[in-house]
Amino acid sequence: MEKQIATQLFESLASGTRLDIYRLLVRYGHDGLVAGQIAAELGLPPNNLSFHLKGMTQSRLLTVEQEGRFQRYRANLPLMRELIAYLTEECCSAESKQCASLRAASPCAETVLPPLKRKTGKETP
Repeated sequence: MEKQIATQLFESLASGTRLDIYRLLVRYGHDGLVAGQIAAELGLPPNNLSFHLKGMTQSRLLTVEQEGRFQRYRANLPLMRELIAYLTEECCSAESKQCASLRAASPCAETVLPPLKRKTGKETP
């Protein structure tokens, strides 16, 4: 992931409302929710919600699919995994012994975390 894309994603999430929307959609996984369900769950007025959904869709944090007269929104989970990997790819590269205990204590699934790199830049098995 490029720095510019990571910055854009963080800018798109730089709102409590958008964080709430994203976390809600993560909870529903691949099923996602239609806009009315999101508004009801979060107690948001529809016009305010549509503003946020449009911005998050433009930044690719969300995907949207037309279902009749409704639009179903889903969190772009692969993109978020890329962002997490970007943030953690240099984890403890200066002191690799620390990373094992940090990873063991992490609530993240091992598949979300990038492979450890040794000081030489090689991945560890």
